[in-house]
Amino acid sequence: MKLRQARADSARASLQGRLGIALGQASERGRKELNQDFHGACIPREPQLGSKGIVVALADGISTSAVSHIASQTAVAGFLADYYCTPDAWSVRKSAQRVLAATNSWLYSQTRQSEYRYDSDRGYVCTFSALIIKSATAYLFHVGDSRIYRLRGRDLEQLTTDHRLRVSADISYLARALGIGPHLEIDHLSLGIEQDDIFILATDGVHEFIDALTLRSLLAEQADDLDGAAQRIVEHALQQGSADNLTVQLVRVDDLPAPTAGEFSQHLADLPPAPLLESRTVFEGYTIERELHASSRSHVYLATDNDTGESLVLKVPSIDLRGDRAYLERLMLEEWVARRIDSPHVLKAAAQRRPRRHLYTVSEFVEGQTLQQWMLDHPRPDLQTVRDIVEQIAKGLRAFHRLDMLHQDLRPQNIMIDRVGTVRIIDFGSVYVAGLDEMELDDSAAPLLGTLQYSAPEYFLGYPGSSRSDLFALGVMTYQMLTGRLPYGTDVAKATTRAAQLRLKYRSVTSCRQDLPVWLDEVLKKALQPDPNKRYAALSEFTFALCQPSSRNLVGQGVPLLERNPVAVWQGISLLLAVALVIVLLGTGAG
Repeated sequence: MKLRQARADSARASLQGRLGIALGQASERGRKELNQDFHGACIPREPQLGSKGIVVALADGISTSAVSHIASQTAVAGFLADYYCTPDAWSVRKSAQRVLAATNSWLYSQTRQSEYRYDSDRGYVCTFSALIIKSATAYLFHVGDSRIYRLRGRDLEQLTTDHRLRVSADISYLARALGIGPHLEIDHLSLGIEQDDIFILATDGVHEFIDALTLRSLLAEQADDLDGAAQRIVEHALQQGSADNLTVQLVRVDDLPAPTAGEFSQHLADLPPAPLLESRTVFEGYTIERELHASSRSHVYLATDNDTGESLVLKVPSIDLRGDRAYLERLMLEEWVARRIDSPHVLKAAAQRRPRRHLYTVSEFVEGQTLQQWMLDHPRPDLQTVRDIVEQIAKGLRAFHRLDMLHQDLRPQNIMIDRVGTVRIIDFGSVYVAGLDEMELDDSAAPLLGTLQYSAPEYFLGYPGSSRSDLFALGVMTYQMLTGRLPYGTDVAKATTRAAQLRLKYRSVTSCRQDLPVWLDEVLKKALQPDPNKRYAALSEFTFALCQPSSRNLVGQGVPLLERNPVAVWQGISLLLAVALVIVLLGTGAG
C-alpha cells in the first residue's frame, strides 16, 4: 500500500470484484512560487480493500503561512497511511475522525512550539477534504473551504459547506481548518452512490473560477480520460484569472456492487472477541503453538501464519473483560499504535493478510526475554551495559513522543531483549494518543493505566502525563537495573498530595553499590524528581548525562557527603572514635 498515489493516468480499482471506480487528478502551483496544495489517493489490496475502501484526499495551505505546505502534506499523507491502521471493528466515520483528531493535535502542537505560536494564521494550518468509498456508500470528511461536489446526470450538487467567515465582499477568513485550534470540529456525511456518479474534490483556486455548465462540459468531453479532464479544469480556472494554487480530483463510479453486498451497511458490525485457544488449534489461518502469557486482562499465544510460516503473537481478551467496551477499545487501539510507529525499538504489528472474523491483535514474535527476567539473571550489571539498554529504550520512547504519544506503562515486563541484544518496547494498552482523549473509553474504573511502582508522581495527583512522565519511569528502571531496588520504594503510590510528594526521600545508589560513581546519583535524582518541571526536559539530556558526567556532577553539585554517601561518613566517624579510644586507653595505661 502506498501512502500517496497522485498519478498522471486514470486509475481503475475493483472492490471485491463488484465496485469499479475511475480516478483522475491534477495540481498546479498556478501564479504562485510554491504549490501549498497536497493531494493523494490510496487503493489498498485485500483485505483492507474490502474492509476499508478507497480514500481520496486533498488539503490546501493558507497563503499567510510559510509552513502551510508542510501541514497540507502531513494531513494528506498521514490520513492515507493512518486510516488503514485503524481497527477493522471501527466504522469508517470513527476511524477517519480519530485519525484527523490526532493529526489536528499534532499540527496545533507544532504551531505552539514554533515562532508562530501567537499567530495561528502563519502556523501549521490547512483545509482538508476526503472522500472514502466503501461498498455502495460514500463517506465525506471536510473542514475549510475546499469543496466536494457530486455530479449525477446533469445535476451538480455541492456536498460540503465552506467554513469561511466573510467580513465584506473582499475580506474573508477561514473559520475552521486543520491545526487552527486544539480541538477539531469536522463535517461528515455518508450517502449512497449510484453508477456513473462523479465526485469532484477541488481547492478554492479551482472552484471559484469555474461554473457548473463549464464543469459538466469539460467532464463530458474527456469522459474516457479523467486525468485529462482534471487538467482541462485546472487550465480553465487559470485562464479565468485564478491566482491561487489549483488542485482537482475526479472519482467516477463505473460499477456498483450487487444488492447483497451490504449497500445499506455504513459501519462494520462489532467483531466478537476471539475465543480462548489451545495448542495445535487452527484459528483464522494461524496455528496456535503454545500460550506465552495469561492474565486477568488477556491471553497471549505464539502462533504460526499458515500462509507464510512466520512466527507471530496473538493477543485475545480474557473471558472476564469481553463485555468491557473500554478495554476492547484499548485492545484494538494497540495494533493501530503499533502500525503507526516505525522504530527498531518498538514492537511491530504483523501484516494483515486476511479478513478477521474475531477481535484480537497480531504482532511480531520477539525471541528473547523480558527486562524483568534479565534483571534476575544480572543482579549486578556493569554501568555500560545498563547505559546501552537505557539508550535503546529512550530511542523507542522518542518514536512515541514524535507522534504525540505517551507509553504510560513503561516497566520491566513491557521491555523485551532479543538474542542479539536489541531492546524493544511492547504492550501499548495504556498508550495515550494526543487528539484521541475524547474517545468513548470509560476510564473511571481504572483512572491510572500504568503500573504503580513505575508511574510518575503527577499521575497520583490526577494530572495528565507528559514526555517527562515516561522519562520518570525510565529513570525508575535504570535505578532498578543498577540496584535491584526502587528509588522511593513503594512511597510514590502513597503520596497523593503535593505535600506528601515533597517528603519523598531519594535513596542513593551508592548505598547499595559502592562500585558505582558518586556523580551517578545526581543524574538519577534529577530524572526521578517528584516535580516533573525539575526533571530533564528531554530523554536525550538524560541519556547524555548518564554517559557523560558534567563537572557539576563530579563535585556533587555542592551536596554534603552525608547526603551523598552516609555509609562512608558513619564509617569514617566510627574509625575516628576507635582511634580516639585507643589513644585514651594507651594514655591511661601509661599513667
